[in-house]
Amino acid sequence: MTGSTFQTNPYDLYKLLEDCHRGIMQLPDFQRSWVWDEERIKSLIASISRAFPVGALMTLDTGGEVNFKPRPVEGAPVEAKNNSPYSLLLDGQQRMTSMYQVTLRGKVVETITPKNKKVKRWFYINIRKALDPTVDREEAIVGVPEDRIIRTDFGREVVLDLSTPESEYAALMYPATQVFDWDRWQDGFDKHWRGDEHEVVRETFRAFKRQVLENFKYYRVPVISLDRSTSKEAVCVVFEKVNTGGKPLDAFELVTAMYAADGHELRKDWYGDDTHKGRHRRFVDTLRPADSETGIIANVSNTDFLQAISLFYTRDRRREAERAGKTGKELPAVIGNRQALLNLPLAAYKQYEKQVEQGFVQAAKFLHILHIYRIFDLPYQSQIVPLAAIIADIGDAWEHDTTRAKLVRWYWNGVFGELYGSAVESRIARDFVEVPPWLQGGPEASTVSETMFRADRLKTMRMRLSAAYKGVNALLMKEGAQDFRSGQKFDHTVFFGESVDIHHIFPQDWCRKQSIKPAEYDSIINKTPLSFRTNRIIGGIAPSEYLAKLEKGDKQTPAIDRKHLDAYLRSHLIDPDILRTNNFDTFMADRQKQLLRLIEQATGKTAYTGEILEEGVDVEDDADMIEAQMVITF
Repeated sequence: MTGSTFQTNPYDLYKLLEDCHRGIMQLPDFQRSWVWDEERIKSLIASISRAFPVGALMTLDTGGEVNFKPRPVEGAPVEAKNNSPYSLLLDGQQRMTSMYQVTLRGKVVETITPKNKKVKRWFYINIRKALDPTVDREEAIVGVPEDRIIRTDFGREVVLDLSTPESEYAALMYPATQVFDWDRWQDGFDKHWRGDEHEVVRETFRAFKRQVLENFKYYRVPVISLDRSTSKEAVCVVFEKVNTGGKPLDAFELVTAMYAADGHELRKDWYGDDTHKGRHRRFVDTLRPADSETGIIANVSNTDFLQAISLFYTRDRRREAERAGKTGKELPAVIGNRQALLNLPLAAYKQYEKQVEQGFVQAAKFLHILHIYRIFDLPYQSQIVPLAAIIADIGDAWEHDTTRAKLVRWYWNGVFGELYGSAVESRIARDFVEVPPWLQGGPEASTVSETMFRADRLKTMRMRLSAAYKGVNALLMKEGAQDFRSGQKFDHTVFFGESVDIHHIFPQDWCRKQSIKPAEYDSIINKTPLSFRTNRIIGGIAPSEYLAKLEKGDKQTPAIDRKHLDAYLRSHLIDPDILRTNNFDTFMADRQKQLLRLIEQATGKTAYTGEILEEGVDVEDDADMIEAQMVITF
């Protein structure tokens, strides 16, 4: 592709969205569409509201050799399909579709929660939080349900009602559907807050308009336009590159550059060189099994490490401010976000690097105690950061029985509350501040007090990637589950030596023949940790048949006494008498109760068993959300 086949120009965001609405700009037709999750939509709105760059778009002029089948942006009116587009959006579909649905479309947005639930959301900007420089802008972006009412987890009380314009005015919550056209909303707002006594509130909105809304109105996006002379091969190569592109410059790279000005080689600390092993390699090797390439903390990133150090540094600054007599908003926040990393002085890094590294190493030991051995089985990678920081803070105290029991309880509340799937930066900071005092007898940490596990959640745990799903597996091994065939408990040696993984109790093939739906038989209730060899024996036959095979034995496997086999089954919270009847429904109901007791014991909380259903519909296939799987239709 020669230099003359493309050009880069800035375009008004509003104009681009209008082009999407009218069908002047469309998308290449993929085999399937996908949905951006709620947290990324909030992050996008927040960035534009601050006039931060969100990346360039890439378009292809139509009418040339490349003849992609077009389709309108998701949610565009029917009329858009009747128009022939002037250009196709090759890169930026998610950003443009999300912004179009949030703003110009004027309808509720379908999105996905951190728990992988399909939901409908209206998006709002909290006016007061958006104007507060101490508040992270993403915290000012709020998603509310379709009826515009936020309730407590179990619907007992209304937290925020935005179901009428008047309630929006009263709460100072600005609808994202109006970010390009605020006159009518402002008229209603001024009328609601009329009178001299409310002049301050009206001025607050005027400041919001100047500082936030005008950023939307005047926001310009760089667009790389490929003209119609671009070849098909060139477009495909470009498309592949922009969708699977290289690693962007991150906080670690920027901090490395800043420390280099002071003569410190941060990259050498992390990656090492010919003369010494870097911190990354040390983490990879921590508790690494002999036959494995990585240990449990191998995926701790350089920014994770800096984040943990920044928690200590920002807490020091806050304590200094407290000693100086400052209170309230004068006190700096304890944070570990990107900005905190960029503000981390070299002196603070040097002060805490060894202590924090030891915290991560001890965190690996803690996870092994919980029978979490592989990265694949780790419920939340993000939860290692506060775990390491907390252990680094309290030192050897984590090994004392009483302290460790509370730390274990905090960990499982984070997992089963599914609290580390989104907005993790604020959660990490809060846990770092709250957990150490709680371990020493202070007030209960909010991660523990806020968690409520729903009994019906067990039925919907079907995805191997779910944190709570992995948590149940680890709890069963920790409680002493024994392999059906060998009777061995799944300690570290057996786990790796016998290739232990999660397997079905009522086999898939048998369930299909009984017309049982995957949504039922794939639930964690019907799964348990077993060795590879045992799973081979189970095969696809009825439980009564494979239990008989285990009792009888063969040339490779000794016979197992029924009494012993029943004990092995009970160690998995399986009732042997029920399993032998092949009664799937009775088994599922009984094991759900037993697993629920196990989770309640781990979290120290009673599960919610009420009738109010959890919001949203389960997303069946993680793969549908993966951009790399999209295929262009010519």
